[in-house]
Amino acid sequence: MKIKLSRLAIIIVMLLYSVTSFLHFSHHKPPRVTTWDALGYYLYLPATFIYHDLDRLSFYPEIEKKYSLQGKENEFYQFSKLPNGNYTGKYFTGIAILQSPFFLLAHGYCVLTNHFHADGFSSPYQLSIILAALFYCGLGLWLLRINLSRYYSENIVAASLIIIGLATNLIQYAAVDVGQSHVYLFFLYALIIYLTGLWHDNHTNLLALLIGGCIGLATLCRPTEIIMFFIPLLWYVGDKEKWKLKLAALFSDRKQFIFTSLGFLIFIGVQLVYWQFTTGSFIYDVGSKWHFLNPHWRVLFGFEKGCFIYTPITILFAVGLVLIKKDSPFKKAIITFSLLNIWIVIAWADWRYGGSYSTRALVQSYPVWAFAFAACLQWIANTKLKSFFYALSIYLICVNLFQVYQYNTGILHYDKMNFDYYKRIYLNPKVTEEDKKLLSP
Repeated sequence: MKIKLSRLAIIIVMLLYSVTSFLHFSHHKPPRVTTWDALGYYLYLPATFIYHDLDRLSFYPEIEKKYSLQGKENEFYQFSKLPNGNYTGKYFTGIAILQSPFFLLAHGYCVLTNHFHADGFSSPYQLSIILAALFYCGLGLWLLRINLSRYYSENIVAASLIIIGLATNLIQYAAVDVGQSHVYLFFLYALIIYLTGLWHDNHTNLLALLIGGCIGLATLCRPTEIIMFFIPLLWYVGDKEKWKLKLAALFSDRKQFIFTSLGFLIFIGVQLVYWQFTTGSFIYDVGSKWHFLNPHWRVLFGFEKGCFIYTPITILFAVGLVLIKKDSPFKKAIITFSLLNIWIVIAWADWRYGGSYSTRALVQSYPVWAFAFAACLQWIANTKLKSFFYALSIYLICVNLFQVYQYNTGILHYDKMNFDYYKRIYLNPKVTEEDKKLLSP
């Protein structure tokens, strides 16, 4: 039996991701995944299930001494110390929820075998987060394949999956920086589109509950992802008549609205209860700021870590937004979400997003942009540019994979890039001390 090209594409991508992850973490014994930002997402799990100390975190100083997760005992930016002596997290609890099944398996293994310290940070726990990221990435790609197959041919879907998988920075956040939020949100965006398609086929209360839960969980991972609700809201809304029909479908059965709201509130309630427990209030300001009236276009075009510079295939994601067919049921949803999301991402005050290969804050949007990219591929397939484009795609895949290697070996700097230095190291496997002088201060 012949395997479909799109399935083969996923197998190829996931095999390469698995090899990349193995090669990267084989140099770190034991592997260290729960460091820096990843620690902020993960720490809720050992604090809750092992130490039963979600407010004081009194166990952490000893863990830091033992594993050197940050390298500085006094640097604990992931959690803020409150006047009441408690700590509360800067990062929300959603990622920990998604990681929890893998964490519990690792903890069970450590407790039952006694081969490793059951302290939440020994090798099995680190491995569990690596496996979690690969699992959610693979599931996200599988759902993305199903989503695209509703509207595009097998060849277009397969090409989209291969190029998104290998020519973007998704590989970095699914195979290396696996404790970050992006690959988990990548899965949730693929899931919300899948659930949206099912809901339009059959308006069941269960699907309404799952859609609300998916939006709630995504918001619990990163609050700005609440704009995910535009996807189910605007799907199949192409004109005023279809908008009226959509509203009628939403409000004709109050149970649909109730179940969607319930799904959303179940997950949001987790964060509210946590804040009440640690701060004494259901609402807590984690301190994020945005410059909506003066967005930072360097996030897209800058040589520091611009999306269109370091992963140039994403230019076609943007071009595809204008190539989506007018009668496509998803046109308004994809365009509305994409424009709002890009604006939010480039308006964040900390526009560098810490250490990053390309613009990591856009990685989770790829399941949405994939529809625009597939529209672009479909247009190219009907022109004389087809052969040139696929040759260019192979080149960009090779460049991207090489740059991932450069990033993880310190050649491509995580925060100090500029045009002069990038020009010097482009496709260059070695960097001299003279080259490093070109890095931004």
